[in-house]
Amino acid sequence: MKAFFALPIFGVTLTLMAYFLSGKLKEKFDFVIFNRVLVSAILIIAVLFIFNIDFETYNNGAKYISFFLGPSVVALGVFLYEKLEEVKRDLKIFLISVFVGGIVGIISVVLFLVLLNAPEIISRSLAAKSVTTPIAIEITKITEGIPEITAGIVIITGILGNAFGPVVLHKLGVKNKKAVGTALGTGAHGIGTARAFEISASAGTYSGLAMCFNGIITALLAPYILAWLLSFTQ
Repeated sequence: MKAFFALPIFGVTLTLMAYFLSGKLKEKFDFVIFNRVLVSAILIIAVLFIFNIDFETYNNGAKYISFFLGPSVVALGVFLYEKLEEVKRDLKIFLISVFVGGIVGIISVVLFLVLLNAPEIISRSLAAKSVTTPIAIEITKITEGIPEITAGIVIITGILGNAFGPVVLHKLGVKNKKAVGTALGTGAHGIGTARAFEISASAGTYSGLAMCFNGIITALLAPYILAWLLSFTQ
């Protein structure tokens, strides 16, 4: 059995089956908690735990699916091209929104941790929680945090944004699809963008662009904002 688990086909099959089952569950019970990304992650973790399979063994096959993340991000350029004139019209308000959202995302999490008297290393690890994992890890190296913590929280942030973001935004009265997409891309990076494309092509396009712009903002400003906020605690 262990020999089968070590085969690349196991990781690929488990991932695809988890996503397929999560889709069936979503069709049968259309509740927020049955979000496909969240349910898929839970199913995969459950299987790995039950059969005592380490992540490296699972990732031996799952990495082939992860490979397509890069091309999929590049493919966002196609949608941007199609919506280019629309984006140009909204560019000013879009840039302001993402800039403010990115800054607030950094300040809010650090202030929250400071108020909770969390160890400083946690603040250094979570300042970049709202950007995609590769960027967040590099930022965390600069802020002298723990990349492993950053990676885990970034993924959780994306999953929660994917699952609950649209519902929360709707409750707050944000119904414009482009605004929803911008919020999801700013706060929940790539996983949020995947959810935005389920809403509409416009929402997905704005989300993908917001994800990229917020990544730049956070990479440039997060270390300085973090140092400034932590200076008040010393």
